[in-house]
Amino acid sequence: MSNQIKIGVLGAGHLGKIHLRILQSSERFELVGFYDQNQEIAKAVEKEFGYKAFSDLESLIKEVDVVDVVTPTLTHSEMATKALNNGKHVFIEKPITNTIDEANALVSLANKNQLLGMVGHVERFNPAFLAAQDAITNPKFIETHRLAEFNPRGTDVSVVLDLMIHDIDVVLSVVDSAVKEVHASGVSVISQTPDIANARIVFENGCVANLTASRISMKNMRKSRFFQKDAYVSVDFLDKKVEVVQMHDAPDKPIDFAMILQNAEGKKKQIIFNNPTVDQGNAIQMELEHFADAIEQQFTPNISLLNGTEALKVAHAILNCF
Repeated sequence: MSNQIKIGVLGAGHLGKIHLRILQSSERFELVGFYDQNQEIAKAVEKEFGYKAFSDLESLIKEVDVVDVVTPTLTHSEMATKALNNGKHVFIEKPITNTIDEANALVSLANKNQLLGMVGHVERFNPAFLAAQDAITNPKFIETHRLAEFNPRGTDVSVVLDLMIHDIDVVLSVVDSAVKEVHASGVSVISQTPDIANARIVFENGCVANLTASRISMKNMRKSRFFQKDAYVSVDFLDKKVEVVQMHDAPDKPIDFAMILQNAEGKKKQIIFNNPTVDQGNAIQMELEHFADAIEQQFTPNISLLNGTEALKVAHAILNCF
């Protein structure tokens, strides 16, 4: 297809290989090739999968329209800056950068060069979250648990930037209010940085979010629960399940087996259980195709560099509590 968007991937690690595989089979993108600063890894990946390995970063950037940054967090700023300075749109894996200053600089550079950027907060494209979105209207209390078994990959940053940032971004996307205050605690068990953390985010509108993340758990769990007036929404990001429990005024003559609650004032509510259909889909493929839409139609992607920066600011406010 002649109208495919030319893209190059930076980084051929675990996640980089997933991006390469998806982009190779994409109808929207033409995968030009990839660059990994470890040339041994680059040669091995090229030999095994047939993707073209570039021996230097600049040559790859020159040949593409979009640069997909899937390198360790500490290099995100440097890689994305080079891409933007060369007039290329950037997709950056989460977190956007290591520091807030780096993130702000990327936002300014993209705006100055009139280029688009998107951050890979992939849970926003999780089919379970997409299925639940319409039911999450004005949450007042949110509880998230993101627990993972230990994996040395990712321990170059704390569990907040590695895992919790997914939930920070999701929470910021559904709460229409500024953050008022943050309280948190974290413990380093096996790494040099915190491996388990709990944070309480209080918003100006009164909403409270309680987030827990661990990378030294005995089992994997990725669940979020959203409580709002007359409704409770549970999203299982791992098993791709959604449950919506809604309270409605009870009818005068409820059907048999209807679940009715009566409060102290005598007001009756009927509980309705609903399990929205969760479409199957690859979240990484969906986020990359959303970015393709944004480039072709010239709109701001729904996880812009600014959104990524806001999530990073909250993550750093949490880290500053430790």
